Amino acid sequence: MLIHTLPIDVIHLIAAGEVIDSLGAVVRELCENAIDADASRITVSLFPDRWRIRVADNGIGIELADLQQAATAHSTSKIDDREDLFHITSLGFRGEALHSLAQLANLEIYSRPRASCDGWHLVYNHQGEVVRQQEVAIAPGTAIDVDNLFGDWAARREGLPTLNCQLRQVQTVIYHLALCHPQINWTIEQQHRPWFQIIGSKTTHQIIPQLLPRVRVDDLQYVELKVRALAPVKDCSKLTPQEVYSAGSYRSIAAVERDRTPAADAQIQLTLGLPDRCHRHRLDWVKVAVNGRIVRAPELEQAIVSGLARTLPRDRYPVCFLHLQIPPHYIDWNRHPAKVEIYLQQIEFWQSQVATALDLALNLQPEDSDDATQTSRIGKLLSVAEQQGAYHLPQRAIVSDGDGLGLLELRAVGQVLDTYIIAEHADGLWLVEQHIAHERVLYEQITSAWQLLPLEPPLVLSHLSERQLEQLQQIGIAIDPFGEGLWAIRTAPAPLLMREDLAAAIIELSLGGDLQAAQVAVACRCAIRNGTALSLPEMQNLLDRWQRTRNPRTCPHGRPIYLSFKESSLARSFRRHWVIGKSHGI
Repeated sequence: MLIHTLPIDVIHLIAAGEVIDSLGAVVRELCENAIDADASRITVSLFPDRWRIRVADNGIGIELADLQQAATAHSTSKIDDREDLFHITSLGFRGEALHSLAQLANLEIYSRPRASCDGWHLVYNHQGEVVRQQEVAIAPGTAIDVDNLFGDWAARREGLPTLNCQLRQVQTVIYHLALCHPQINWTIEQQHRPWFQIIGSKTTHQIIPQLLPRVRVDDLQYVELKVRALAPVKDCSKLTPQEVYSAGSYRSIAAVERDRTPAADAQIQLTLGLPDRCHRHRLDWVKVAVNGRIVRAPELEQAIVSGLARTLPRDRYPVCFLHLQIPPHYIDWNRHPAKVEIYLQQIEFWQSQVATALDLALNLQPEDSDDATQTSRIGKLLSVAEQQGAYHLPQRAIVSDGDGLGLLELRAVGQVLDTYIIAEHADGLWLVEQHIAHERVLYEQITSAWQLLPLEPPLVLSHLSERQLEQLQQIGIAIDPFGEGLWAIRTAPAPLLMREDLAAAIIELSLGGDLQAAQVAVACRCAIRNGTALSLPEMQNLLDRWQRTRNPRTCPHGRPIYLSFKESSLARSFRRHWVIGKSHGI
């Protein structure tokens, strides 16, 4: 016979090679186990020249009976039966990691449960069986030693990238885990020397500046959005025809199941680099996590990139971390050995919710910063004194646009060089460039209601190349031959119809770019020019319209629209924080 059953040790070795394929995979599996054990502090020690890794945590620890079975094949404490596969709430669940490590390396575990005074040290053979066991004195938690990785698999070692590349992969693994679990403190060592450290925090926007040194906390916007998720689709094989047939018409089975299943609460956490302050040269920092693990989700990544279109400078890309906290029955994790690919139900729904979260992050709202907090505390003290004094404390002014969006009350007070509008608010003042602020207003109006209207009479142009003709036709402008070397432009974008420079505008549109680029060009040409004097009502009207745009921080070219000066910063500049004593006549 040519077909035969493989020996069990070969089966396990094949599986081990799929789960553990590098130093980074070892760190990922062991750190995920530490996080599942409710650790708040994790230390990773690397010895690349010896192919050795040690991961220690202060988690709940492991009982002796569990330690004796931990490295055997398919042993886990995370799930029990088939139904649990569709309700995964932990990072690990397959029971393959420790057994794979035992097969590919020398494995030792030290552990002491939190509620016990006894600690244990166990050594395992390549089958995951305990070969030595002794009682030791250790702190509560678990430490796992993996030594001589791939020592009996020379081809794997030789085929892996260089150790420096693998160390970068280890760094990426820890960065991803720190983003998903910001409350954990991380200490990473190489050859007993500190490599890097990540200090835990409540939210991710305190973690990213530790990973990207040039990014500050003020460059990021953090948003939490609670959503009522649609009911997930379950097994519909047992539905009766009567259940499918309802209200005089047939419905889809999926629709019937959603009606039968209650909706569930979910949460979206979004940390966004503000487009006027924080962006990258490469598309390498748009990251999506689901229930504590970074995953590949091209549909959601595309929703982020599309939602930030025309907010960043040319050839720049966003810094964004999206974390979906979703009830487990919406997700099927059993797709990829490293669990980086998943099946996610209702992807269109989540895309729409991501767009909503982006809108919240991009809106201009009172900044929740240390300065604002300090100003608030001082304001409370002054409010108490105000009741007994003759002065009145100006209050922070927040208005609503009718849709529940809180907006700063910006008051136009003047114009600098007929270019910048000076706007006052309760926390200080802003300088707003009038041209690009108006450009943002017009661009969003044009994109939501793009119209090409007929020209009467048509505009006649000459000397248009074939490429220019194709470009105009691509964006929908009607054009016909009008004689030798002449062309009749019969339609044009609505904002350009009454402009004296219509011919120059059409030629500009013919020089390249897609429809979106054409819309930007129209908005730019129609916006108020710098050097134009405005009255106070005109300035105020522009400020109000601009503040209500979807992306008020940058123009469609990615340039920042405003510059803010906080009252607290101004006070420090004029040394108003100095304590003036009685010797100064007070």
